[in-house]
Amino acid sequence: MQLTEKEDAVLEVQLGATRSEGGTREVSYRIGGETKLPFTEAEPDRLLVALEICDETQFWPPVIREYVGDLADQPDEWAKTAERTWGADLVRLNFTSTKQRGFDDFPGITKTMEQVLAATSRPLIVEGSSEPELDSEVFRRCGEAGEGERLLLGTAEADRYRSVAAAALAYGHAVIAQSPIDINLAKQLNILLQETGVARDRIVIDPYTGALGYGFEYSYSVMERIRTAGLAGDADLAMPMISAATDALAVREVREAAAGDRDAMAVAWEFYTAFSALAAGASIVCVRHPMTVARLKNALAAMQPASGQKEV
Repeated sequence: MQLTEKEDAVLEVQLGATRSEGGTREVSYRIGGETKLPFTEAEPDRLLVALEICDETQFWPPVIREYVGDLADQPDEWAKTAERTWGADLVRLNFTSTKQRGFDDFPGITKTMEQVLAATSRPLIVEGSSEPELDSEVFRRCGEAGEGERLLLGTAEADRYRSVAAAALAYGHAVIAQSPIDINLAKQLNILLQETGVARDRIVIDPYTGALGYGFEYSYSVMERIRTAGLAGDADLAMPMISAATDALAVREVREAAAGDRDAMAVAWEFYTAFSALAAGASIVCVRHPMTVARLKNALAAMQPASGQKEV
């Protein structure tokens, strides 16, 4: 499919591939393409809500582990439920098993990837290893298992971007480029990725998102500046953005909420962080609490009552 590139517009990035496009997804999405600031014009509805899941819940917030119950031990069923029951537009699979303890069950990573891909029908975001010494093999296996599916692989950072870039180039995927809340560092990373061969229409910017009330105001400002720069003609910043509101679940107000109020508090913090990110220009917001998905989608429907379908 030919994606469009318009002057003074955010570049379009395709996620997922249907059977006619060489993949197995039932739908594919295009994000980006905006020519103005968020919610200021009637454009196709390209704002997506992703639910994050993981393959090892040891490092996952207790409020989520308690809510999803036995699904926490079955990433494929968790992903299927995220789409078919909770209404997520797409799933973000985090390989938390690779974090903090040098876990290197590479065959297990491949198996989980294959199971989740078989269980889901929509584009998939994959968050690989956070351990540099494992990155090359983790991303290679994730990329290979999803070859042809046009995954969104993450995350590439300034000090570790070559492995994810290599997997994206070898197997035809897109890349999340994450920088620490700094417009200049975001631009620099995008340039580095392009120098390795990653096309501009395969890059999604993640400027990093702090929780609302815990640094999000700075994140919001940087996201606005990135969007404004892109619309003003800066080609190295004219990519769509992704924002993860998941740090909101670590704030004191959620951690210390009474047992009966914990879900409502978690959803409130995630929702207001994620919706603010959409107002700042994010095309995809990622959350972890299933109840946050419906609240965000209802809010978007109210903001854009005439919007059409998201599929390509």
